[in-house]
Amino acid sequence: MDIQELSDKIEITELLARYARGVDARDWDLWKTVFTPEAIIDYSSAGAVVGSRDEVASWLEKGLAAVPMTQHFISNVEIVLNRDRAKVRAMFYNPMHLPGMDQPSFCGGYYHHDMVRTEVGWRSERLVEENQWFVNPLEPPLSR
Repeated sequence: MDIQELSDKIEITELLARYARGVDARDWDLWKTVFTPEAIIDYSSAGAVVGSRDEVASWLEKGLAAVPMTQHFISNVEIVLNRDRAKVRAMFYNPMHLPGMDQPSFCGGYYHHDMVRTEVGWRSERLVEENQWFVNPLEPPLSR
């Protein structure tokens, strides 16, 4: 692994940490910096929204305003680089306290990112969440 590949992988890993911090801090301007302006985000596997970066940021801001606690852990990051593009697969674990629930809820799965190197660094141009499991979900799922 050369220095450029190592640097790229560190930058991409830090981008994933920024994603988690943006969501959990409800800092939607920070969250948007993870993505290209034209990015598509797909949370449909969790019964949530699919849309552009700005559409999803707006949906998250409204939907998570009622959620008192979330914490995203991202691990087992796999990055396949191809010059100025990267395929990224990372596991997530997300404990949360959903509104109206007496007990905490938990979900986990994979984030699949298509990343591109831009003038301002690596950014995700496509995110697909692959939710593998959900303990104590809201019934019905969060509205779209």
